[in-house]
Amino acid sequence: MGAYILRRLLLMIPTMIGIMGISFLVVQFAPGGPVEQVIAQLTGQGDSASDRLSGGGDLLGSQGGGFEDNSRYRGAQGLDPEFIAKLEQQFGFDKPPLTRFLDMMWDYIRFDFGESFFRNASVMDLIIDKLPVSISLGFWILIISYLISIPLGIRKAVKDGSAFDIWTSGIIIVGYAVPSFLFGILLIVLFAGGSFFDWFPLRGLVSENFAQLTWWEKIIDYFWHLTLPLIALSLSAFATTTLLTKNSFLDEIRKQYVVTARAKGLPERRVLYGHVFRNAMLIVIAGFPGAFISAFFTGSLLIENIFSLDGLGRLGYLAVVNRDYPIVFGTLYIFSLMGLVVSLISDLIYTWIDPRIDFERRDV
Repeated sequence: MGAYILRRLLLMIPTMIGIMGISFLVVQFAPGGPVEQVIAQLTGQGDSASDRLSGGGDLLGSQGGGFEDNSRYRGAQGLDPEFIAKLEQQFGFDKPPLTRFLDMMWDYIRFDFGESFFRNASVMDLIIDKLPVSISLGFWILIISYLISIPLGIRKAVKDGSAFDIWTSGIIIVGYAVPSFLFGILLIVLFAGGSFFDWFPLRGLVSENFAQLTWWEKIIDYFWHLTLPLIALSLSAFATTTLLTKNSFLDEIRKQYVVTARAKGLPERRVLYGHVFRNAMLIVIAGFPGAFISAFFTGSLLIENIFSLDGLGRLGYLAVVNRDYPIVFGTLYIFSLMGLVVSLISDLIYTWIDPRIDFERRDV
C-alpha cells in the first residue's frame, strides 16, 4: 500500500500542472482581462478604478489624451503607451506567458498565492477569511445528507416496490427537480421576513452581538443562521445519495451470497449490515470526493449569494467576473489539490471497507 500511495502522490504533480496549465492557457485568450477592465473604467465604460489599484494615483497621473493608439487592448486608443506598460507591469503582464506560468507554479508549490488585483489583500488571507462560511455549509450538508440518505436508501431497497418506496421516491424526485436557489428564495419569502414570517435571519453566519453571547447562545445563534441555507441545500443533496444507495443495495441483495446467508438462518439485520453493507457502500464512497468538493465550493455558490453568506464560492465567482486572476488560480489550485487528496483518501477507505481490494496488485 505504501508504494501505491507514493505513486498516487507523484501522479498529483503532472495532474496539477495539467489543470493549471490548461486553465492558464484559456485565460490568455479570454477577453476582458484586468488591464482591459481598468482601461474601460478609466474611459468611462465602468466604475471608478482608481481605488481598486494599489498606487493607482501614480498611474492615473501619468496618462492623458492625445497619444498614439494602443490597439493591444480594447478601448486603449488615446492612452499613453507608457501608462499601459505600467498597468501591465503592475498586474504582472509584462513578462512572457511561459515565464508567468512557471513563476506562478513555483509560488503555488510554496502556497504563496500573491495579492489580489483589486481587494488590497493577500489571496491566502481572503481564503482563510471566507473558509468558516464554506466549511459550515459544506460540513453540515455532507453530514446531514449522508446520515439521512444512506439509511433511507437502505430502507427503500429493503421495501422495494412498496408504498413507502413509491411515495419517498416521488418526494426525492420532486426535491431534486427543484433548484436549490429557487427553494432558498421560497424559504426567504416564507420565513425570513419576506411576505409571511420573520423567524430566521437573512444575512451572515452569526449575529452582530455574537461575541457577547454565552457559549450555548452562540451555538443556537450559529445554527439559527444556518437553518434556511442548509434546508435549501439539503433538498437536492438527498436525491443522488439516496437513489445511489438504494440501487447499490438492490444489486447486492440479489446476489447469491445473500441468498446463501439467509438460507443459513442469519438474522436479516446481520445479512444487511454484516455482508451487504460493505459491498454496497463501495460505489457510494466512490462518489464522495465529488460530493465533498461540490459541497465546499460549487454547490453553495448560489446559496451564498441568496442568503448573503460571504464564502469561498462567492469569492471565486466574483473573482472570475472581475478577472481577479490571483484569486481565480489560487482557489483553483487549492480545490484541485484538495480533490486529488480526497480521491486518494477515498481509495484508502475502499481497502478498509473491503480488504479484498488491493491497489498494489493493479496499475494506477
